[in-house]
Amino acid sequence: MMAAGTALALALALWLLLLPVGVGGVGPPPIQDGEFTFLLPAGRKQCFYQSAPANAVLETEYQVIGGAGLDVDFTLESPQGVLLVSDSRKADGMHTVEPTEAGDYKLCFDNSFSTISEKLVFFELIFDSLQDDEEVEGWADAVEPEEMLDVKMEDIKESIETMRTRLERSIQMLTLLRAFEARDRNLQEGNLERVNFWSAVNVAVLLLVAVLQVCTLKRFFQDKRPVPT
Repeated sequence: MMAAGTALALALALWLLLLPVGVGGVGPPPIQDGEFTFLLPAGRKQCFYQSAPANAVLETEYQVIGGAGLDVDFTLESPQGVLLVSDSRKADGMHTVEPTEAGDYKLCFDNSFSTISEKLVFFELIFDSLQDDEEVEGWADAVEPEEMLDVKMEDIKESIETMRTRLERSIQMLTLLRAFEARDRNLQEGNLERVNFWSAVNVAVLLLVAVLQVCTLKRFFQDKRPVPT
């Protein structure tokens, strides 16, 4: 038992020493997921570039959460300039690229069809890279699961991976719910402003009609009075 523990400690120390050089120093750093909200002016087009590793999964989702019509044009191009996605005047969309190419992907949002209304756009990028899986497998090979005091490393690795996937999906769903809430709030505020405006117009018209009726009645009765002699 002590020999197995000593071998495990030596293997773990060797893996930790070699990790910054053998794993962290080879290849690009892992791409982080991200989300962004921006204001797209009327008659303008705005593009974003996102670096991606090779042989990964890129999931992009966008949603128009403010502005008249709640629609926008969206295009997605590969690092080689190939048009992968083209959406015309949509309020939201979700697209997946699998596998990805190493390079910069181009995401463009176009509001050139609108000459008056600006749009508030939210989009999110999610990467699912194989690098994490390779690191976990490297850890499992370095520590030799057979010497882990009867603990099944494969079961632990599978449980951690499942938990990570579910947490990422939960974060994504919460972000989408926040985007839906922002869009509904903007829509309700816009409707409230329109209702208040037209209510004020109706009240003004009613008051004007009432004043005109009073003036008309006064003039009518004044004309009917007998002229004194």
